Amino acid sequence: MRRLRLRRAPRRPVERLAARPVRALAATAAATVLALTASGCVTVHGETALLPAVTKDEAAQALADFTAAYNRADKAHDPALDAGRVTGPLGAINQAGLRSRAVTSPGGNPNHQPLELTDARFVVPRKAGWPRWFLADTDSNRDVDQGRADQRWVLAFVRNGPQQLWEVAHLVVLSPRAVPEFAEEEGYAVPVAADSDAFAVAPEDLGAEYVAYLQDGKPGPYTAGPHTSLWREERQKGAKRPGLATQYIDRVADQGDFAPLGLRTKDGGAFVFFATRYFERQTAAQGYRPKVGPDIKALLTGDVKNTVTKEWVSDQVVLVKPAGADRDGVTVAGRLQGVVGAVGS
Repeated sequence: MRRLRLRRAPRRPVERLAARPVRALAATAAATVLALTASGCVTVHGETALLPAVTKDEAAQALADFTAAYNRADKAHDPALDAGRVTGPLGAINQAGLRSRAVTSPGGNPNHQPLELTDARFVVPRKAGWPRWFLADTDSNRDVDQGRADQRWVLAFVRNGPQQLWEVAHLVVLSPRAVPEFAEEEGYAVPVAADSDAFAVAPEDLGAEYVAYLQDGKPGPYTAGPHTSLWREERQKGAKRPGLATQYIDRVADQGDFAPLGLRTKDGGAFVFFATRYFERQTAAQGYRPKVGPDIKALLTGDVKNTVTKEWVSDQVVLVKPAGADRDGVTVAGRLQGVVGAVGS
């Protein structure tokens, strides 16, 4: 499998991204790739050919172009400056965050520190037709390089046609040990079909299973952890605040560039990205209004009388065991989320 490295650049101390989940490009999570259903095919001598998604030079250029666009947008608080380099769940989170900051800090970002993504290792699958995608496993200057604080940024790049740009659809932040070893065939990563029955849960069903668990908490394929059982507990605690009722509605998001992406791992499992949306509805007691911070207010439509509903996009990366693991077959390795809209009533 082609894992190509770029030389690490000198690092600078930068404010941790995880401290500003809605205001930064992303915050907290774990990354990898799942096969999108092909919308076309490449014909070579009358046959459908499996082709590498990208070359070394093209992958390095795509990463550099993304980083440059992100830095321009973050410095100016202008979503138009990187709109052509992000898509899917990351695009929704990134663009909403920039729109919000353009209102709360219209003069640009006074604390801008350029993002640097170095030590890049590109994980490249082969497939026929479009869309194509690849994984970039990188080291960012948003952390330290030692101990438990060391992290990797894993980005899934997607391209839907020969005339389109490479765009980042998924981003997760993982510890180096959480990035798995990927299986390979003839030196390339092995993509996983969305409807594959070779795993405890087919990639196309991961979102539905996740949503069902968050709603009812019944035992299923997901292991306990910060993005499953502990997250449900946090929601339940928040719903019991005096004078404020909170409800959550979760939805699958799997169309277009929100579709799951995944690669087979050396242990026979899969490393899969998938996305969901959820709505957080807060209703205050009679005579009161829910508090709305400036970041949310910048995205708000309608007037807050006694209710505000926030729309979130959540991007997960999971490790899926091979078929036969009915319980605890899926572990959420990382998650990135952000508010993308709000409605008052």
